[in-house]
Amino acid sequence: MRPERPEGLDGRVPPDPPDPPDPTVLIVDDEPDVVFPMQAVLEAEGLRTRLAGDGDAALRLLAAGRADAVVLDLMLPGLDGWVVLARLRDLPARPGVVVCSARSTPADRRRALDLGADAFVAKPYEPADLVAQVRRVLAPARSGGA
Repeated sequence: MRPERPEGLDGRVPPDPPDPPDPTVLIVDDEPDVVFPMQAVLEAEGLRTRLAGDGDAALRLLAAGRADAVVLDLMLPGLDGWVVLARLRDLPARPGVVVCSARSTPADRRRALDLGADAFVAKPYEPADLVAQVRRVLAPARSGGA
């Protein structure tokens, strides 16, 4: 049940604030067999998605619009995920980053985190693990923190 809203001095009830938009996740991966199932999993969780098949496209999309989180593969054509990750640090409003890659040695994980990744999920991934990490990196943005 909705709590009572205070009435204004003139007897009008102020309108409810609009719902915030669903968070947007940019998926950066060049493998359709990975991208489309990942997109389906994230959208089933109520997240909007955008897709980029290489690092150049990812940086263009991020410069042109807002993404609340990025799921980033490391092995990409053109600019690889390492370069994208390093360049994300220069964005004025950097989205949360979940690296999702088959390159998942301890050294790869450390390097990704050192370059600014917020989380790392190894491929092949469990959908629930990916969703949990994306939700975790979205939490600061949704609560107003950074």
